[in-house]
Amino acid sequence: MLHQILQWHHMLTSAGYPADSVANLRLNTLADGLFHASTYAFVVAGLAILWRRARRAHLRWSGRLLAGTLLMGFGLFNLVEGLVDHHLLGLHHVNETVPRAQWIWWDLGFLAWGAAMLAGGWWLWQRGRAATGRANGAPA
Repeated sequence: MLHQILQWHHMLTSAGYPADSVANLRLNTLADGLFHASTYAFVVAGLAILWRRARRAHLRWSGRLLAGTLLMGFGLFNLVEGLVDHHLLGLHHVNETVPRAQWIWWDLGFLAWGAAMLAGGWWLWQRGRAATGRANGAPA
C-alpha cells in the first residue's frame, strides 16, 4: 500500500536516492521489489511451519488463533522495520511527500499502528487459546 499504491514509502529515498529522477525512482523500485521478495520468502517459511504444526492431530486451530498470530506478526514486523529503517538508520520514512518536519509524525503513526496490531493480535491469540483449550478439554 505505502510503496506502490501511495508511492510514499520507498526503501532508499532518505539514504541519498530521493524519488526525484527516473534513475532514483528505478533504484528505489528495485529496492522495494527486493524488500518485498524477501518478505514473501518469510511468509512462505511461516506458512510451511504453520502447515507442519497444523497437521498434528491433537492441535485444534481456531479463527482467533490464526487471526491473532497474523496480526502479531504484522505488528511486530512493522515495529521492527519502523524502528530500524525509519528511526535508527533513516533509510526512508513513511510519507516523504509532506514537509520534512512532518515526517516524524507519519513515522510515529506507523509505529502506533504496528503496536495496535500487535496488541490486538495478542488479545485475539489469548482468546483463541482459551477457547481452544476449553474445546479440547483443557482447563481455561
